[in-house]
Order: sequence, then structure tokens, then C-alpha cells
Amino acid sequence: MGMNKETKLRKFHAASWDEQLIFEQSVPGERGILVPQPEPEVDKFSGPDVLGKLKRHKAPELPEVNQMKVNRHYMRLSQETQCAIDLAINISEGTCTMKYSPKIQEHTSRHPGINEVHPLQDPDTMQGLLEIYYKTEDFLKQISGLDAFSFQPGGGGQAIYTAACVMRAYHREHNTHRDQIITTSFSHPVDAATPKTVGFDIITLLPDEQGYPDLDALKSAVSDRTAGIFITNPEDTGLYNSRIHEYVETVHNAGGICFYDQANANGMLGIARAKEAGFDMCHFNLHKTFSAPHGSYGPATGAIGCRESLKKYLPIPRVEFNGSKYYLDYDCPHSIGKIRSFLGNAGVVLRTYMWILQHGSDGLKEVAINAVLNNNYLEKHVREIPGISVWYGKGKRRLEQVRYAWDKLKEDTGIGTEDVQARVLDFGIPDYWLTHPPYLVPEPMTLEPCESYSKEDVDEYIAVLQECSREAYENPEIYAKKPPFNTACHLPLAGMVEKPEDIAVSWRLYKKNMAHRIKAK
Repeated sequence: MGMNKETKLRKFHAASWDEQLIFEQSVPGERGILVPQPEPEVDKFSGPDVLGKLKRHKAPELPEVNQMKVNRHYMRLSQETQCAIDLAINISEGTCTMKYSPKIQEHTSRHPGINEVHPLQDPDTMQGLLEIYYKTEDFLKQISGLDAFSFQPGGGGQAIYTAACVMRAYHREHNTHRDQIITTSFSHPVDAATPKTVGFDIITLLPDEQGYPDLDALKSAVSDRTAGIFITNPEDTGLYNSRIHEYVETVHNAGGICFYDQANANGMLGIARAKEAGFDMCHFNLHKTFSAPHGSYGPATGAIGCRESLKKYLPIPRVEFNGSKYYLDYDCPHSIGKIRSFLGNAGVVLRTYMWILQHGSDGLKEVAINAVLNNNYLEKHVREIPGISVWYGKGKRRLEQVRYAWDKLKEDTGIGTEDVQARVLDFGIPDYWLTHPPYLVPEPMTLEPCESYSKEDVDEYIAVLQECSREAYENPEIYAKKPPFNTACHLPLAGMVEKPEDIAVSWRLYKKNMAHRIKAK
């Protein structure tokens, strides 16, 4: 059952397995692998006198299952997964840049020379890995125009936290006692959240009628308390702020530092740089912009860059080169210290290194051009769908994404963005991203096609949204039955989990939660 060539709609139905948790499939004594016993020379170092309090009082509670059962379990789970770049069209994840990761990168990242390097081994024995770090830093210096980078942060949030720590260290050294950070409502919320955790007070600028941060409000907000600004450009509306240098100049004149959140950099590679916009710091999400698999706070990297004047505050260790070999430099007395263990996520840096080498400078620019082309093609057709509107920036082109609104559909039919978000799943499309709350744009839908998708992919996505709109106006009882219907889970979307007792990130916590529920009944 393939795609209907006329409608471009795909017949889809996900596998749905009544699958127990792997722990619930455990059978005492069953084994998938026999772990070799330690050699006598090693065994003598594992006694209580050596391990002390580290020695377990009882064996770890692990599932006891055979290999076939393990393989079957995880294959079934993979069949129930929709949100995967190799399985579906992930235009849905606006601002998250879900692009294709070449498989040669995945193969290479598993090379023993990469994934078996121990972070505490002598730097002389990992010269290849350190060279990759050093050269990737040089690439990002050229792409951004800044003077130094750290790959230690494990995601965009950690990179922005690092930038806030650098700002705090700078102002403390210069005895300025500045305690305010300015950000904007359409910048990523982490641009407010992480400086707040560092100890800054936050001022958030609302958009003007065109959707840009209010420049007059910024001029009124800066003072001798201003430590800096954290701003995304283009913001999550997709509108590039061509007057960004005026915002930077305003903060600089007040004595503040300017940080450029470049998580949305995919449409600017090789075209615009943080340096020319006047920024002092920036970050790139390597797991988005540079094609490592998306990992957020987990297997990701938020590369943070800065000007020479701020380099001394970056996390340690730094990878340096003395002309003959690469080494780890810990002699940085002004450093903010460590943000993450060791060197961060080496596999992500490797993938970035390979991806940049494969493209070259001309290829990176082509990535940006194709991403913008895809986005503007998508917008042209989506804004024509009944029920959809595009707020702000009338007559202006978006860069690499657009924040749409189903506000007209909601007004006409009572069917809103969360209803459509659930329905697109039935066509094999991962549920799209709305936006960060609060919703300044009503009934939001944020899409980003990036450069990975073909015209056929984009056309299929458009067709799905067109069908959802047609159903809402002509056959609304479909939505009354609460989609999705063709997915592994048929429950309607319940929103974010806000109750701690509903969160179970481990088997132990799951059992604890279930025990409390049984007791409550």
C-alpha cells in the first residue's frame, strides 16, 4: 500500500505490540551472555578492603533475559517509533533542525580509535582525537568569525549556561557587579532560564508589531546593571532581524556582553557570521546544525565560541597545539572550570568534523540556501491552506522556519492545533512541534524543512496538512473521535507531564510509583 500519487497521501498504520517492560520479561537464571570471571590477579583487588563503601551489599537488579528475547523486544519498540529521521519526514520539529545524518559518520563514530579512547589516558596516546577537536574548533572559528570554542557543553542549554557563567566571571573580575540579563520572548526560553540559574535577574523584551524585539524597549531596559543580552536571530518566528547590529550596539554602549544563540543557524551557514553582527559570544548545536543525531541534553554538543578577550574564561581543559603535538591545557586560572566531564561528547564532534569536511565552505553555503529555499516553498503552500495564518512580518520572507497558526481553523470549526497535531500521525508524519509556552501566537505550529528534504517530501507534508484542514471543515467527526487511530498509542495527546509522580525514568522509580498508586487505591 504505497502513496496515492494523486493526493500524495500515504496509507499508514504503525505496529502496535502489547510489549512488557524488559524488567517484566525477566526470568530468574536466564542469560543472554555469560560474563567472564575476573582473573585471580584482578580478583584480589575487589575485596572489601579495597572497595570499602563502594562494594555492593547485593547484586544489581538487572533483567535476566536471553538474547533472542532482548532482540525481539527492542525490534518491536523500534517498530512503534515514528519520530525518526530514517523513518519519517521530520519537517515537524521546528527549531530542532531534524536533518539527515550520513551513515558514514555513524560507522566511523564506532571505530575503536574513537569510542574506546579512555578520557583519562595520556594525551600522547590520543593525538588523533585531539586533532579532530582542534581542527573542528578551527572550522567553527571560520564559520562564526570568533576566536575560540569549547566543545565541553553537552547540549544547547549547557552552552548557554556556560555563556552565562563566562559573563558572570568577566564582570566579577572587572568589579562591575552587573546582575541583569536581557532576552526576548521569541528567543529560546533557555536564554532566560539558564542565566537565571546562574544568579542573574531576567528582563524579557516583547515583540513589536512586526514581530521583532522592541528596540525602544531595549534602550529603556539597559543600565549599569546590564550584564549582557542573550538573543536568537532569526528568532523562532523565522524572521531574520536585519537591524541586529543596533541591538548589539545598544548593549555594548551600556557595558554589557552580547551572546548570539545560533541554534537556528542552519539557514545562515557561509552567509552571515556572529563576528560581523558584533557579538562577543555564540553557540552552535552540533547535533542540529552540523548533522550529528539530535540529542538535546544527552548525546549532544553545544559548542560555545567567544572573542579573544573572553577565551580565558572558557571551560577546561582546552585542546591546544604546540607545533608538534596536541595537548590538554589545564593551566587556565580564570576558567569557569568544568561544565561536563572530560572532553564532552567526542562522537558528536567527530560527526561534525566529518560533515564539514564533506561539504567544504561552498557546500555549507549550499546547505543554507537549500534550507531557505525549502522553507519558503513550504510557506508559500501552507499559508494557502484554509484555517492557517502567519503572524508578523507581512510581506517579509522567513529564513529557515516559520511559526504558523491554526487560529482561523479554531475560530471556524473549534478544532485547534493540538487536534491537528494528533491527526497528522495517522499519515505517518511525526506530531509537529507547537512552540514554547506561553503562546504569543495562538494555536501555533512551527515547521522547519531544512536542506535534507526533497520537493517530494515537502509536497507530501503539505498534502497531509491540506487533508487535515479539509477534514476539519467537511468531516469534523473524525476529530471528535480523538485521533490518532493508526499509531502504536491511540491515546489523545495529554500535554506535558507536570506531576512528578507520573515520571518514571528508571525501573526502581517505576516500581515505587506503582506501589504508591496501588496503596492509594
